[in-house]
Amino acid sequence: MIEQAEHIALTGDHWTSVSNDNYLGVTAHFVDHNWTLQAFALTVGKTEERHYAEACANHFLDVANEWKIKEKLTTLGTDSARNMVAAARLLPFEHLPCMAHCLQRTVTVSLKDSGFESVLAKCRKIVGHFKNSPSNAQELNEQQIAHGLKQGSLAQDVATRWNSTLEMVKRIQRNKSPLTTTLAQQKSKIAMLTDQELDKLQKLQELLEPCRVMEPSDDDPVYVLRFKNAFTTDLAQRKDSTNLRWLKITTALDPRIKDRKCLPKDERSEVWASVRDLMRETCAQQPPAKTTEEPSPKKRRTSILLGSSDSDTDDEEESIERCLDRYKVEPKIDIEGCPLQWWSKREGAHARLASIARKYLSTPATTVPCERLFSLSGHIIQKKRASLTPDNVNKLVCLNNWLHLKK
Repeated sequence: MIEQAEHIALTGDHWTSVSNDNYLGVTAHFVDHNWTLQAFALTVGKTEERHYAEACANHFLDVANEWKIKEKLTTLGTDSARNMVAAARLLPFEHLPCMAHCLQRTVTVSLKDSGFESVLAKCRKIVGHFKNSPSNAQELNEQQIAHGLKQGSLAQDVATRWNSTLEMVKRIQRNKSPLTTTLAQQKSKIAMLTDQELDKLQKLQELLEPCRVMEPSDDDPVYVLRFKNAFTTDLAQRKDSTNLRWLKITTALDPRIKDRKCLPKDERSEVWASVRDLMRETCAQQPPAKTTEEPSPKKRRTSILLGSSDSDTDDEEESIERCLDRYKVEPKIDIEGCPLQWWSKREGAHARLASIARKYLSTPATTVPCERLFSLSGHIIQKKRASLTPDNVNKLVCLNNWLHLKK
């Protein structure tokens, strides 16, 4: 599959096991000739050196050379750690910082600066009261049934996952009546949230929901305004370190959002100009496509007498512009639709753009694939820590990943 792939994107990250061994995980991503997104592990290898930038860069190059994909690589996705960013600068392909890490840091800053921490700390105490005691959890389940709710546990948030905070808030809101009754019956020292605090949680839930618009409103309480201002300010600063050009081109080639309304109007023409440049580069690198169209007699005679001329370049420019215009007028598809399925059906109609779309749409926006590898690695190491060498960890994790891919 890798041999047949035209363009390959990588994600990579370092991880420390419970036995204090350092591992580098690398995953490969590409769109195959059937317009199916393929993704799988290349390695979870133990590293010995300190994670200086040059050492990190060499680790990635070693993986690329081992798999013979160096010339096919397009992007490397990593977190925004300084050593990783510096390592990416030493490599001959594009760097794409993990957008999930950027968003996580922005949400963390916004929560800290807006005054939600006190009510979240109270939520964590309530969750811990029921998570750490089976009898308390059982009493809560009984009250859930009594209040006509589905039985379910509360969720404790994790500092490195902002969506876990959202889930914790949602479950407390959903179970506020059973929680109030249970804590009152237990005469617990753990206090239930007040109505004012519950209202504050509802506002936070709305802020953390995906696709939330962060524009301030006249109806916003002070703490919501602080959150929105902190969020927009921090995220704007982080945008400068992201590969915006790559992301914008990818957006233009996604038929769900190709109108680019997420961008200011003055930037939209720049994106199409970038796509146009990529089409020129692609045309220059590839032999002219065979066509069944016969050139007009007049044009054929002129070509024979004069040979190639500037008119050929003009014709090429006109052809590129027509191809781009034809794509622009295509109707958007639903946001839940699959862009790869769209391209698989229209590859023939947009042949010049298709190869570019295959390259850009294969790039992951996050390093989540590596995080999943580490979860599996940790599970394997914890179960067989005494008997597994790092080489066997690598083999078992990769084999497990490949077998799931086959299924």
